[in-house]
Amino acid sequence: MSVPEPPPARPPTWGSHPAGPAGTDGPGAGPWSPALAVTCASAACLVLLVVGVLAARPDVAVLGAAPLVLAVRALRGRPSGASTARFETGDDDDPDALGRAGRLRATLVVEGPGPWAAVTTTRQGRTGADVLVRVDGTRRLTVVARTVRTGPQEVASADVQGVGPDGASVAEPTPTVTRSTVVLPATTPLLDLPLPTRLRGLTGPHESRRPGEGGGLRDVHPWVPGDRLRRIDWRVTARRSPDLRELYVRREHAQAEAVVMLVVDSRDDLGPDPRTWRGSVAPRAQDATSLDRARQAAASLARAYLERGDRVGLDDLGVRRRPVAPGGGRRQLDRIRHALALTAPEGEPTARLRPPRLPSGALVVVFSTFLDDESAAVAARWRTAGHRVVAVDVLPRLRTSGLYDRERLALRMMTLTREDRMAELADQDVELVTWRDQPAVALRVLARRARRHAGAGVPR
Repeated sequence: MSVPEPPPARPPTWGSHPAGPAGTDGPGAGPWSPALAVTCASAACLVLLVVGVLAARPDVAVLGAAPLVLAVRALRGRPSGASTARFETGDDDDPDALGRAGRLRATLVVEGPGPWAAVTTTRQGRTGADVLVRVDGTRRLTVVARTVRTGPQEVASADVQGVGPDGASVAEPTPTVTRSTVVLPATTPLLDLPLPTRLRGLTGPHESRRPGEGGGLRDVHPWVPGDRLRRIDWRVTARRSPDLRELYVRREHAQAEAVVMLVVDSRDDLGPDPRTWRGSVAPRAQDATSLDRARQAAASLARAYLERGDRVGLDDLGVRRRPVAPGGGRRQLDRIRHALALTAPEGEPTARLRPPRLPSGALVVVFSTFLDDESAAVAARWRTAGHRVVAVDVLPRLRTSGLYDRERLALRMMTLTREDRMAELADQDVELVTWRDQPAVALRVLARRARRHAGAGVPR
């Protein structure tokens, strides 16, 4: 399960004064003070000046007097006013580009009366950059971070401290400013997709067993009242009834749509390192977790089905809230991707007495790690109810290097139990797909395996 990450530590400042508390009035409030290096150098020069005067050594006094005069001159010209820092809220961030490229971008605006500013950026407790930039009133800095994670996350946090001319004075550090965003899951192209055993609707991209229009040839039948004249097959009529006493018409299959329900198990957010599963240590930021894979898999399937004209819905096994009802179109894809990005573990889930209700005849795709019996039991119940169920394993490829013997033994026992659970699902006619091993090929095999005739399983 996921563990909240500790807040980032405040980096050291350039000046001799610590950062003000969070409750100060206004960012960067307070006077400009001498820098620590200038203070120490001025004290040393003053000591040299006093020693030169007392020892009647003008050469020593001159060595201390000249730097002291320059320091006093620099401090007399120090700026006045407060430095401010903020992240622009009107950034033109494309969620699709964020999801595909894994790059988070934000604009940091630094304003201050001083010519320079020391900027320190952090992200999730890790130091990003510590630079000295020229301000001259206002300066806009682009902050770019790379990530493989999805969902709500921090882009960057910044601490800014104004620096006066020649670095002789510094301002009070500004309060830490933070920019956060929601990274939508990326999508991967998929080939053929499995369909439910029963198609619904009066129109759609797939052929059903019902007579209608738009599909392939159903049969050739004698003309009856209600048949359209443009459907008369004159060749068959000439062959079967040369005297035109009876007309024959071509009948077609009706078009129908598939209803697909994507069910995500958000109870587990596991990385590839088994030592992080206990929750005391968070997964590394450069490792995609099982929930990241589940978001990507669900978003890819939703996009593939919606582009084919089917209806797609979304539900979550980890929390009890209103599911995303099945729908179609581009807005439905945006709605599903945003709901997937906000999916996260929310404490200890309550036990379900019965599986969530789904539309009849829907194809159910369950995304889970299947480390316990809950998700497997729910998938088996849906299959017993007559739904076609596809179980997608989203557990990442594990790293076993560095594990102790007892940890290897525990992992081996867990793996054997999980394999037995997956085998039981296969025995109950639940189709299995591993997302880490060429999922497009596995889904195409499932689509061809169940492809018999148009509208298979639909009653006449």
